[in-house]
Amino acid sequence: MNVMAAQRTVLTRDAVQLTVRPVEPRDEALLEDFFENVCESDRRFRFLSAQAHIGHDQIAPLVEVDHWQTENFLAFDTGNGALVATAMLACDARMDVGEIAVSVRSDYRGRGVGWSMLDVLSRAAQERGLKQVIAIEDRDNHAAIELEREKGFEPRPFAGDNSLVVLTRTF
Repeated sequence: MNVMAAQRTVLTRDAVQLTVRPVEPRDEALLEDFFENVCESDRRFRFLSAQAHIGHDQIAPLVEVDHWQTENFLAFDTGNGALVATAMLACDARMDVGEIAVSVRSDYRGRGVGWSMLDVLSRAAQERGLKQVIAIEDRDNHAAIELEREKGFEPRPFAGDNSLVVLTRTF
């Protein structure tokens, strides 16, 4: 797949214009720097662990994707070129269910970036013929849970871990 052919422009509800494209292996350093600009609690919510620095071991799976069963989209502010969000879709082997995860740079939160990236992920899931997508969230991640609920996700308990909640959207 030519990943550059999948590049698109997205306008957030706060009029932030984003260029969204699939990740490439050469983006590892870019993502490492990106996660330095994501607040500590958001890093914890994204990786479900408290790490001060996100390095190669965590980033390699984000850039070494097959662009079908697993995809990671990067969103850049067209005004300044900054990487402002990453949105991942990881599908099961049967291509029925995909798990999603979105991270937004701290200074871009509240500007509709997460909302727009959920739309990008939903479109990608539908293009792949998935029946549903899920997001696993820390119960303390109220902003993400509320956003996903606004986008049609239904919450339910995460079996075996009361600190987590699973949000499901069916297509």
